[in-house]
Amino acid sequence: MDAVLHALTDRSRRVVLDALADRPATVNELADLLPIARPGVSRHLRVLREAGLVEVRQEAQRRVYSLRPEALVDLDAWLGRYRTLWQRRLIDLHAEIARPRPSEPEGDR
Repeated sequence: MDAVLHALTDRSRRVVLDALADRPATVNELADLLPIARPGVSRHLRVLREAGLVEVRQEAQRRVYSLRPEALVDLDAWLGRYRTLWQRRLIDLHAEIARPRPSEPEGDR
């Protein structure tokens, strides 16, 4: 999970993952999305591959990258604890906000 968290810390890698969530893409297609040189894109893809977030397959002379969403399962489970905590707190906050208040005396307005 540490490798996944490290990979997600970089904005460029998150842009790549967002693009791959829609469909597989080549290095050139992914490079068009980023304001960095192609060698930098390749380095980002290597980090994502080593973290298990993407996989690559060779199609003739092209490398096509795909998202591996199963790599996010452990992260999602870990975040689930905090998601539950915040959902409870938001429900409590909503109940507090919705609770009727006694009317203020007119002199306090």
